[in-house]
Amino acid sequence: MSFRVLVVGSRGRLGAALVRAWTQRGEAVRGLGREALDIRNEAALRAALDGWDFDVLVNCAALTNVDYCEGNPQEAFEVNARAVGVMAAVCAEKGRRCIHISTDYVFGGDQRRPYTEEDRAEPCSHYGRAKLAGEQLLLAASAAHLAVRVSWVFGPDRRSFLDQVLERACTQDRVEAVADKVAVPTSTLEAADLLHPLLAAVPAGGVVHLCNAGECTWQQYGQFALDCAERAGVGLRARVVEPVPMSAMKAFVARRPVYSAMATGKLTRLIGRAPRPWQEAVEEYVRGYWRRAQE
Repeated sequence: MSFRVLVVGSRGRLGAALVRAWTQRGEAVRGLGREALDIRNEAALRAALDGWDFDVLVNCAALTNVDYCEGNPQEAFEVNARAVGVMAAVCAEKGRRCIHISTDYVFGGDQRRPYTEEDRAEPCSHYGRAKLAGEQLLLAASAAHLAVRVSWVFGPDRRSFLDQVLERACTQDRVEAVADKVAVPTSTLEAADLLHPLLAAVPAGGVVHLCNAGECTWQQYGQFALDCAERAGVGLRARVVEPVPMSAMKAFVARRPVYSAMATGKLTRLIGRAPRPWQEAVEEYVRGYWRRAQE
């Protein structure tokens, strides 16, 4: 069965990967970037969605700069919550499914075991609060809608922390990264594969965690990427990612959850397979996509 899929936010890191991967699978995918659709304009958003026919809408659009959101909470709410509510309501009116991409930042970071979908969401920043409000508006519109939480997203379509660390190590003698914040990297390439079955099989009242398996700090994440690059023969000036505490990041305005690793058991039960360890996904990216981009 082929699906007509509308991807909002198709120029972003994840949205671009979904459009490419699902088109290759034979789905009829239409991608909408910021230049084609201003989701902050409710009237224009409603008119646009009313004018297109689709089976599933996947919303990847978001205001993701955590510190900017802290200083601009109203704008963060308009993009990350109110616009989501509009999309969810229109989809419900049309009898269509809405899948919304959310974040691990809905959690406060107080526990030290991977968060499940049943754990209480207590965000510690305006970004997290706006994203949680978006989830709530989404699920209030229809029990068929699905909020998919991802974390530390990396992939070939836009630079991420992973690319920044690798680029610095190639040009600088010292590279540092936070060593006391824990989460899980998410490959956009794998996310597109894992999310695809949910176009058809979405549980009622859904929240699901989608990320690679395991957990790590930013420093461990970066160090593993450098190790992969060195094994692949990339010339590095810095081979060690030096640890720094999050308290040393003076440029940070918003609080970040210290621990926000997510469990993916629910996803595994839904689609019948588990995500790969984050190390496998990172090595594949570094030795393949990233290395080729440097040539």
